[in-house]
Amino acid sequence: MNGDVIVAGRGLCRFYLRGSETVRALDGVDIDVRPGESVCILGPSGSGKTTLINLLSALDAPTAGTLTINGRRVDGLPENELVNIRRGTLGYVFQKFHLIPTLTVAENVALPLLFLGRKADPDALARVLDAVGLADRATHLPKELSGGQMQRVAIGRALVTGPRVLIADEPTGNLDSQTGGAIMDLFVKAVREEGVALVLTTHNLALASRCDHRVTLEDGRVKQGA
Repeated sequence: MNGDVIVAGRGLCRFYLRGSETVRALDGVDIDVRPGESVCILGPSGSGKTTLINLLSALDAPTAGTLTINGRRVDGLPENELVNIRRGTLGYVFQKFHLIPTLTVAENVALPLLFLGRKADPDALARVLDAVGLADRATHLPKELSGGQMQRVAIGRALVTGPRVLIADEPTGNLDSQTGGAIMDLFVKAVREEGVALVLTTHNLALASRCDHRVTLEDGRVKQGA
């Protein structure tokens, strides 16, 4: 096991007010994510999966607890600094593809580079497209793709910046089991060959079994013995 920790959460809590009631969406969760390893977050709807992944993604701030990304404590940082951390360290894949319909596959994949002020290197972009099985679809528009192909575009877009951590929230939720398995193959490849750390949420136990570690949540807490 790789001893380095790229994302570390300690005592993570996220509370919300619902009228006069305090909702404990996440209540004291510890989690470590290491390069070259995959962590799957499991649990029924309402268990805190999305809340946890939003915290680990630096898209939301914990009510209490600490979060460290790439050796830097990030809870409490201002948004402009969090943006730089998200852009420089993290890649995101969601259940919905969020592709721009007027851009080609290659242009959608290269889009994050624009936000970093970097010009897409044609050879590097070609390698990413090849890695996700879309080398022959580079000039196609999203409307010309299947659901599985669109998710491959989303994965390529997440990988093009060379992130150290890949965050995937229900990435196969809109796909059939065979296509979902093929998408999981891409994640496993990124972990094994590129040393990317993967954090994944899913309801699919077959996909979860392919991850190195599994964290099961129940009522906002880690379920012991799961």
